[in-house]
Amino acid sequence: MYWCLPIVAVLVGWHDQKARLVLWISAFLVMGVACFANAARCGRVHCYVTGPLLLAAAAYVSLSGFHLVPLQPGILLNTVGGVAVLACLAEIPLGRYRRKV
Repeated sequence: MYWCLPIVAVLVGWHDQKARLVLWISAFLVMGVACFANAARCGRVHCYVTGPLLLAAAAYVSLSGFHLVPLQPGILLNTVGGVAVLACLAEIPLGRYRRKV
């Protein structure tokens, strides 16, 4: 449920170029920090991948705001979405939660 607002922000940013930087940076930061917190709290396996991925996406969008890298929205969202799906699929053979040693 808490993921709805950041996902809506990403979708709105896809269609609104003027608001894209603010929406995407904040959405990716919120989702990345939430994944890190979830990985630390309960050890959800996909969060160990998606946390750094989403923070890297926020950094990439930030760099594009300074015109240091070109922003290619389709490639960025396809990459983030694809890696997130693969991370979730990795839970099938690895299990949902990392076992505490």
